[in-house]
Amino acid sequence: MSAIQRIALVLTIIGALNWGLIGFFQFDLVAAIFGGQASAFSRIVYGIVGIAGLINLGLLFKPAAEFARNEPKPEAR
Repeated sequence: MSAIQRIALVLTIIGALNWGLIGFFQFDLVAAIFGGQASAFSRIVYGIVGIAGLINLGLLFKPAAEFARNEPKPEAR
């Protein structure tokens, strides 16, 4: 996994946590921090999280072998 994918994954998790807060408590953390849903900063954050989600779509289609660690297999006797 590349550094960009890791960063995108972290941003996607942050976005998911924000949606959880909205769904369970009707509290939008991004809007609270950056001055409301209509503020330019909030819209930038929402856009970046959305792009991160699109980048992470590629993780769904990668073969599982790319995620496995390359550990040596024990020799058969």
